[in-house]
Amino acid sequence: MTAKTSPEQPLPIRSVLQMVAQWIGKLGTVWAEGQITELSSRGGTVFLTLRDPVANVSARVTCPRGVYEATVPRPVDGARVVVLIKPDFWVNRGSFAFTALEMRPVGVGELLARLERLRQVIVAEGLANAERKRRLPFLPGTIGLICGRDSAAERDVLENARRRWPAVRFKVEPVAVQGPYAVGEVTEALRKFDADGEVEVIVIARGGGSLEDLLPFSDESLVRAVVACRTPVVSAIGHEQDSPLLDLVADVRASTPTDAAKKVVPDVGEQLTLVRQLRDRGRRVVTGRLDREESWLAAVRSRPSLADPVREVERRAEQAEALRDRARRSLSSSLDRAEDSLEHLRARLVALSPAATLERGYAIVQHPAGDVVRRAADLAPGQPLTVRFADDRVPVVVSEPPAS
Repeated sequence: MTAKTSPEQPLPIRSVLQMVAQWIGKLGTVWAEGQITELSSRGGTVFLTLRDPVANVSARVTCPRGVYEATVPRPVDGARVVVLIKPDFWVNRGSFAFTALEMRPVGVGELLARLERLRQVIVAEGLANAERKRRLPFLPGTIGLICGRDSAAERDVLENARRRWPAVRFKVEPVAVQGPYAVGEVTEALRKFDADGEVEVIVIARGGGSLEDLLPFSDESLVRAVVACRTPVVSAIGHEQDSPLLDLVADVRASTPTDAAKKVVPDVGEQLTLVRQLRDRGRRVVTGRLDREESWLAAVRSRPSLADPVREVERRAEQAEALRDRARRSLSSSLDRAEDSLEHLRARLVALSPAATLERGYAIVQHPAGDVVRRAADLAPGQPLTVRFADDRVPVVVSEPPAS
């Protein structure tokens, strides 16, 4: 492949193909694992396609009949094998293929060990955690069903679901549920339903089978496709004892397709019974509340204030009259006592008043300024004075000096 060429000095295509064949022939042999598909034979050669179990990749392999027949048990379509292959380039046809030099079937024990390793990876990544899983809607409008074409699993899901809720709607996507095309078809149907806005739940259903038959539902690419789904996924693969890895990551795991129908769709009879029970319970609660309120109202109405409201008014009026009479008596008594006290004070005042003395015939002599004359020696002839009597007064003048 290191020959120098140019538009003026090209190589013949046979030389190019021979150089490619020589380069590929130097690659040697390698052990490879895959799943057999498109198995056929012509003459002394067996032709098959070796498909990758995870990715959508395959390669053509030619196997001498002796090598194929020496493999025990003899491989069939869908079997997983480990093959010692070497690359070959056919110059005459310009095609590439692998030649099988030795073939060994992958045993059940080895498959189980690989599945266990993948299970541990899934658990370690948290893909099986309950917190990640979503709840199913109570009554999905449309259910997407992925199953085999005209399979018993399809009949079980549809019949049981419609028996429980006759109005339920399904969109069915028939796919291969075993063999080399199962993973690709199931994954494609899963993505189709997940992109459909009407589908609220996706059910992946398959009947029972051997470990090899159920291997597609433990495929890592399918498992991760389920994890990436935004729509809740129900896994209903095989029977109760079957446990493909799809069960770990699905939002709900059903033991059988019939169980999937029961988990996804509520029973109309059970719901009607529940509604009736709740209605009866609500009626009892409301009736009890009304009875309690009626008893309370009757007790309130039986109280004197409400039973005979006029009597209460009369009683209050009697209390008001009694208080008024009491106030009147108290005020009258207070006035009487005050009047007696006033009369007593007036009598004392009259007794002590100079006017009373004047009433008895006495008089008071006063200077013009009002000062009382207490001694005659204080007077002088010609000095004006006033003589005050009880009812009036008279002015006088001192005519003589007072006698000693």
